[in-house]
Amino acid sequence: MGTNEDTADARTALLVREAMDRATAELPALMDLSGPARTEGSRRRARVRVAIGAGVLAVATLGAATASLLPGDSTGRGPVEVVIAAPPSPTAPPQPVHIEPTPGESSMADLPPAERARQENFQDRAVGVLQSLLPPTVGTVQRTDLKVNFYRATKDGKAFPLIFSVRPSGEKPSPCQEIRGRVCAKATLPGGIEAHASTIPTGTVTETEVSFRYGTCNVRLSLFPDEAANASAPVTPAQLLDVAKAPAFLDLVRAAEAQPLEKEQRSIPGG
Repeated sequence: MGTNEDTADARTALLVREAMDRATAELPALMDLSGPARTEGSRRRARVRVAIGAGVLAVATLGAATASLLPGDSTGRGPVEVVIAAPPSPTAPPQPVHIEPTPGESSMADLPPAERARQENFQDRAVGVLQSLLPPTVGTVQRTDLKVNFYRATKDGKAFPLIFSVRPSGEKPSPCQEIRGRVCAKATLPGGIEAHASTIPTGTVTETEVSFRYGTCNVRLSLFPDEAANASAPVTPAQLLDVAKAPAFLDLVRAAEAQPLEKEQRSIPGG
């Protein structure tokens, strides 16, 4: 099978040959002369063929050179159209939900400006990751301005509080136990980390959570019911385990463990 270059050379030769034949055929017929006149007639035809050939060759060469600058496939079937997609426009995270603190309770507004900015930046990252990993039944995820670990998901007019906590602690989280109606599931995360997920009854509705130990921190992701609407958390333990396994989620956990955002959890003797 020939190459693109062989095909272009053959096309050029054909164009030159056809143009030369057409040009000389259109010349007026010479009288049947002998000697110098016949010689001049032959020279005239030769000059025309050379001039036409040179012109066609120049045009064909220019066309071949232009075509060689266009991308083509390996079969030599000519240039292939290249479509460059426009880069996606960045999407701003949803506005935070304002939650008024109870009397005596502090909020993120009480933090020093630099620390508040750090926590809000982490929250925005977490919103993007959780929105991409949680099932569509959860709806829209937003951060709140109350605590760094407090978020909210809304769907069809229902609001589901969401906790995403990476908290330093000297004690490991307790494994799930199927008591008082709790249903448990577990999975092994990358790095051999064991995670426990559960559905927890709270009256007539249920909460769903997953927890595990990462480095020096206890990690918890919980979705609570909308009790006012009598709607259970719209996610299963298996779905939360899938979130916990995701590299993007574990990257968030790793960042929060390296530079903690929450105060260390301390057990209270006798508590």
